Amino acid sequence: MSEQINNEIRKLAAIATDMDLSSNIRTDAVKSIGSIGTRESLLSLLELVANEKLNTDERELALKQAKKIVKASR
Repeated sequence: MSEQINNEIRKLAAIATDMDLSSNIRTDAVKSIGSIGTRESLLSLLELVANEKLNTDERELALKQAKKIVKASR
């Protein structure tokens, strides 16, 4: 099942970085990655934060989602 989750995270990350899609769809993908709450999703979100092609709001949302995962793991 872990491989299925990793595949889903990869698909969502691809959607989140596809600049041909609307901002709303990319934002929903970031939120979906955050809701998975695994180490792999955290790493994926941090990669999105570092992606300079995304706009600032999307990068900040990815950081916010990453913070939620970190707080939940305490």
